[in-house]
Amino acid sequence: MEYNSCEKEFKNIVNNIMENKDFMEIVNCKHHGITRLEHSLRVSYYSYKVSKLLHLNVRETARAGLLHDFFINSDLMGKSSKERIFLHPKKALEKASNRFVLSDMEKDIIYSHMFPLIPTRPPKYLEGWVVSIVDKLVAIYEFANSYSKICMFKSQYAAILFIILAKRGL
Repeated sequence: MEYNSCEKEFKNIVNNIMENKDFMEIVNCKHHGITRLEHSLRVSYYSYKVSKLLHLNVRETARAGLLHDFFINSDLMGKSSKERIFLHPKKALEKASNRFVLSDMEKDIIYSHMFPLIPTRPPKYLEGWVVSIVDKLVAIYEFANSYSKICMFKSQYAAILFIILAKRGL
């Protein structure tokens, strides 16, 4: 997803975050087969669109959606995948709170975005439910897209191998 293709209202809401040097470090982090920035931008934008449709707080939804995975890989170095699932919302909230002024709603959205994988942290606000659900849908899309490329790559090798073997009469 290209930031430049997003609506002007959305860009006005998240522009100060997108211009933050520390935040932009997430462009160097792999996440679901893409960069963490691409993932966060996609979650933020689609959460913004859903919130707009539902007449919810689009500003806080878009900002928290963008900040929901605001950590760099070294922040959780040495942790297993399972540990990162549980620890990264707290780390993202800490980093976001240290760099931006956040409302209680934005804090809750960031902290609770891994619900229901972290069942003890359900969102307090409808906007949090939107970000949590959109995050899961976007992750499924990104995994499927990444996996389909791997499968296509492997099937191309299989087709080449089949042709070689067929030509040799095997």
